[in-house]
Amino acid sequence: MTDEPSGVIAIEGGSGNVFADLGLDQPDLRLAKARIALQIAQVIQDRGLTQVRAAELLGIDQPKVSSLVRGKLAGFTLERLLRFLNALGYDVEITLRPSGAQGQIAVAA
Repeated sequence: MTDEPSGVIAIEGGSGNVFADLGLDQPDLRLAKARIALQIAQVIQDRGLTQVRAAELLGIDQPKVSSLVRGKLAGFTLERLLRFLNALGYDVEITLRPSGAQGQIAVAA
């Protein structure tokens, strides 16, 4: 028997990285790629680009754009996603600074 009333669901706080919470490998890289892909998808949507036109701008075929905007990122490296942002007219700036403990990777748009 548990101490919790029947029907009550326990809630556990997350780490801020769903990939780490799920125990997946390279969670920081996965999160960075997901955030960058989200930014790319947002730019495509905001500009009203078709997937065909986005593919032309990014130098890839339309099915890859479809995968990208759906978050299927297995075929995309972080570097390639950053180049896509460049192709869409975005500068990419990487900032390095000392950390008191173990460092972390953060992506901001």
